[in-house]
Amino acid sequence: MIRVLLVHDACLLRMALAEQLAREPDLEVFHAPWSHARGRQRSVRPDLCVVDLDDEATYAQAPLGDLTGPSALGRGCRVLVLATANRPGQLRRAAEADALGYVNKASAPERLLAGIRQVASGKRFVDDSLGFGFLKAAQMPLTQRELGVLSLAARGASIAEIATSLHLSTGTVRNYMAAITRKTGARNRIDAIRISQGEGWV
Repeated sequence: MIRVLLVHDACLLRMALAEQLAREPDLEVFHAPWSHARGRQRSVRPDLCVVDLDDEATYAQAPLGDLTGPSALGRGCRVLVLATANRPGQLRRAAEADALGYVNKASAPERLLAGIRQVASGKRFVDDSLGFGFLKAAQMPLTQRELGVLSLAARGASIAEIATSLHLSTGTVRNYMAAITRKTGARNRIDAIRISQGEGWV
């Protein structure tokens, strides 16, 4: 049996997908929202986690790394992410967190099942339809920390709120925003947010 932990914040969607996956005779499926994902991972010891990155992006401190990184229990969980081709920022976050599998949310259910089984065996799985998204992710000019700052700014957080969320000084956040504005070719912070959202970075 392959033990799968499905991580998604929308309860109805999470339960529906978990129920569908559980119909497969070789899958044992558990589920949790992002806020409980780490604890659930510790308790059920899954072979892999299937995660929705649209949800993960709403947290100030991205929790994906908590699942893939080493823990007191040993190695981190193998992770398969549900992503979209027009959001290269998601793909870059997942790649930097060492996710092993990538399934396009527009794919047929069979692709998800194939990805689960391949990642559970320790092999990489990447939907061909995400290739252009990975190409754009490689061309992104912003660092992971800059993307984190920009993501919070895009949700309306002030400099002080960003500093508190990311445990930085306000001066450091201002420096990051200046670098972001310069790298994106923007006129100001609002323009940088507009450009990054148009490119699918945040």
